[in-house]
Amino acid sequence: MGSSAIVDFIVLGTLAVIAYSVKALDIKGIATAFLIGFAVLEFGGIYPFVALFLFMFLGILATKYRFDEKVRLGLAESHRGIRSWGNVLGNGLAAVIFVVLEHYFRMDMLWAAVFSSISTANADTLASELGKVLGKKPRMITNFKEAQPGTNGAVSLQGEMASLLGALVIAVLAVFVTPYKWQMLTAVTLGGFIGANIDSLVGATLENRGITNNDSTNFLATFFGGIFGALLFYLTI
Repeated sequence: MGSSAIVDFIVLGTLAVIAYSVKALDIKGIATAFLIGFAVLEFGGIYPFVALFLFMFLGILATKYRFDEKVRLGLAESHRGIRSWGNVLGNGLAAVIFVVLEHYFRMDMLWAAVFSSISTANADTLASELGKVLGKKPRMITNFKEAQPGTNGAVSLQGEMASLLGALVIAVLAVFVTPYKWQMLTAVTLGGFIGANIDSLVGATLENRGITNNDSTNFLATFFGGIFGALLFYLTI
């Protein structure tokens, strides 16, 4: 094992202990996150890894934000907000796929896909967790009829603003991997925002019919958010 891999294991092990201590992930979730983080570090390097870490950190904060109120309203994540392997895989697998492809094909368009998939996960998590308590008059994304907060496919202006901000935060990190700065910033921001709304659309249709669950919905959103980000980048360079 090379020295860089040893350093990766130390960093990931430290983060795993932190994630477990703050009750963000269970044991299976930590093991899955460890593997995803190792793959991203080995194939993509520091910037996509930092983006994943930032997503995890902001996700924890958003989940814990006014958590007791979410519990009282019946809107809180199950298991006191502790996520498991399915959620980690749903949010991180697309990034691994894209980062491996970028490693072998060396295309900035694939970097846009990597970061857009992560920005989708971040945008969706912030929109969901903050929108539950801050959103006013949520409406279904399919027909714009009023809906209860926390309903699959329900969106609000406040949630959409949180989503856009969440995508932008990840997009800022993406500019360090390419000379096409504004193109990458724009593509990843919009790719993440579109991906988060794809999540709402899939939730309102397939998930509400039992065809997908929350984890597979997250994977579809992050994968197609990555595709959209890559296409947007390609069209602007």
